[in-house]
Amino acid sequence: MPKNNSKPLMVYNSLTDKKEKFTPINKGNVGMYVCGPTVYSESHIGNLRTFVVFDLIIRFLKSQGYKVRYIRNITDVGHLEDDGEDRIEKRAKLENVEPMEIATRYTNDFKDQLRRLNCLHPDIEPLASGHIVEQIQSIEKIIAKGYAYEAKGSVYFDIDKFRKSYTYGKLSNRNIDDLISNTRELKSQKDKKNKFDFALWKKADSKHIMKWSSPWGDGFPGWHLECTTMSQKYLGENFDIHGGGMDLKFPHHDCEIAQSEAISNKNPANYWIHTNMLTSNKKKMSKSTGNTLLLKDLNNDGFYASTLRIFLLTAHYRSNLDFNKKALEDCQLLADKLFFSNDWLSFLELSANNKEPQVSRKELENIDSNCLSALLDDFNTPKFIAELNKLSKTIIKIDNKDLNINKNNLKYLKKILETQFFVFGFNTKDPDMIRKDSEGMSKMGSEKIDQLLEILEKIRSKARGIADYDTSDFIRDELSKLGYEIQDKD
Repeated sequence: MPKNNSKPLMVYNSLTDKKEKFTPINKGNVGMYVCGPTVYSESHIGNLRTFVVFDLIIRFLKSQGYKVRYIRNITDVGHLEDDGEDRIEKRAKLENVEPMEIATRYTNDFKDQLRRLNCLHPDIEPLASGHIVEQIQSIEKIIAKGYAYEAKGSVYFDIDKFRKSYTYGKLSNRNIDDLISNTRELKSQKDKKNKFDFALWKKADSKHIMKWSSPWGDGFPGWHLECTTMSQKYLGENFDIHGGGMDLKFPHHDCEIAQSEAISNKNPANYWIHTNMLTSNKKKMSKSTGNTLLLKDLNNDGFYASTLRIFLLTAHYRSNLDFNKKALEDCQLLADKLFFSNDWLSFLELSANNKEPQVSRKELENIDSNCLSALLDDFNTPKFIAELNKLSKTIIKIDNKDLNINKNNLKYLKKILETQFFVFGFNTKDPDMIRKDSEGMSKMGSEKIDQLLEILEKIRSKARGIADYDTSDFIRDELSKLGYEIQDKD
């Protein structure tokens, strides 16, 4: 069950343009749908920002006791280029391979990058191509309600007809004149009644590879339709949160709302959350312009995946974030500090005593409370990161000579660190950092390592002296794993 916090969770709702108290439809449960990638090329770090943000949101909701059902789709058909050609099919023709080979390759790449960024897996990750039957059923419902028409084997959503009963563009606040002037007309869509009607089903020509049979002939579904169909299938006609990048508000999410209202008379989601752009040199990071950076590029420059995760959360999700190498270097230092503080806390566990603590309970409670307050305020990650930095400094400042920390405080400190690391998604097992840490140890030289072993042996002897055999055996067993054998004299 959700925790009973003194402050409510406030979420900025793009639909109402204001912060609102978050109240799920079903107490203790949250249904969330996030628009996933179109898998025709490698995902750049601008693409990844959205998914890292929603990963933190999900982690925070889970930490507060909510049971979250997280759906994130994979678009492997239907997303058209300006020339009317499917993006995946176009790439497949260039490489002379099957379209699904392209889709599989870049789906795997996308998942691998999110795994390295320590993102939780969605509960369901449906493919557009795996839900053709359901999408055809959605189209049939919209036609039956009178909001779509068939034209030469294609089916279009009739916005003029829809506007007689509903408001189109309520999410992006576009009026019809804006819609007309900003909607592109593809060469293959001259059969529409109006320029701004959008495709629910597109007729496929003889050269088109990705096509399926339908009541209107061979073709493929429109891009907007898949999210309406799959969110309804797995979350119902009305669910809690719909998320995605700011660039999806129009037309994609406006079209989703229109489709859902045409089918069920319901706006699909109560809260719409949109992440802003990651820019590079103040310009939008985009595959079409080539103004992109990949995670592997940053790895080649010596940055960890954990560093990128921290960087992507340094700005509030509704603000633009410009790529800055100096800022990335600062995030790398913070990653090292967090990584070390976790190791140092483990070391302190072996040495805690009941002397007067150097860190007061009140100090720890303030950090814990401030972390919570930051995220309850529309997931304010910059403030949250500032508190994590304080937490790390608090751990590191504990004297490595006297090691005076009360065991109860140490237990509480460990709980805070584990909780906040989980919410932040900080990976204490990041292979990049472990590798660096290992390399650093190898450079210490045998003399330093001998001194470290001597310190551990003193701690172990002290533990044995007070009959703390759990600690004593732990040190012995861990050193044994590293190839160091300890023989007790008694």
